[in-house]
Amino acid sequence: MSVEPQKQVKPLPFVANFAAGAIAGVSEILTFYPLDVVKTRMQLETGKSKHGLVGTLRSIIKEEGVGRLYRGLVPPLLLEAPKRAVKFAANDFWGKTYMDLSGETKMTQKLSILTGCSAGATESFVVVPFELVKIKLQDKTSTFKGPMDVVRHIVAKDGLLGLYAGMESTFWRHVWWNGGYFGCIHQVKALLPKPETQQAQLFNNFISGAIGGFAGTFLNTPFDVVKSRIQGTTNIPGVKPKYNWTYPALVTIFREEGPAALYKGFVPKVLRLAPGGGVLLLVVEFTLGVFRKALGPPYI
Repeated sequence: MSVEPQKQVKPLPFVANFAAGAIAGVSEILTFYPLDVVKTRMQLETGKSKHGLVGTLRSIIKEEGVGRLYRGLVPPLLLEAPKRAVKFAANDFWGKTYMDLSGETKMTQKLSILTGCSAGATESFVVVPFELVKIKLQDKTSTFKGPMDVVRHIVAKDGLLGLYAGMESTFWRHVWWNGGYFGCIHQVKALLPKPETQQAQLFNNFISGAIGGFAGTFLNTPFDVVKSRIQGTTNIPGVKPKYNWTYPALVTIFREEGPAALYKGFVPKVLRLAPGGGVLLLVVEFTLGVFRKALGPPYI
């Protein structure tokens, strides 16, 4: 009796995985973007918070209209594809580099954290200009007509380097988030039961991703608050900015507004992250399935 050889399914090419990630990212942004606007408003508010999540949301809708919840949407949409490309490439590059340097044949938690931090640092260089434009548009006092109006204003006033205001704080924000996220999901996946089905694998990814995302958000929110303050400040010639460098700014906010101020916007960030992670996983899996069917064997 002959035994048929087990069918080998060929991995999808990088372009398919990149496209699935980009489509999923755009879907997540379109669905949960209002929470990002609320988060930014809460972080830009100095002193004791007057409104929480619900109060800020109501205030925006009442005073500025529902459309304001999608102001600044274009920059993150334009950013999604290059950000995904850099994230994929950086994770692959740093992961292989650190495994070669350490002599490890499998990814460990320490290497996962180191890879995540390095990939986050790399990604931050691409993200800064888009984040800066988005923050300028999300600010309540913003009078800019659109993204290009913000870019023209910044370049005319501060030159091309002006588009990189907040680079250092963005760097730390991404380093801490990626380190916490990748380090945590590596550990959580190891603790979860081994998946026997595709549904179980999806569930494990969702659980580890949500927990990792919470850990990353907890670690990086103070740096996100500082980044929003730095990028939301209008520089006045001859006047030293109140918020300039990340760690001194953390001390200033802590001293003047208390420790709770370092976690302004934490709730909308987490509320966006958990269901957002679910949307990302569902869209990625669906899109990859479409690609497999379109390409046919040996990808099915």
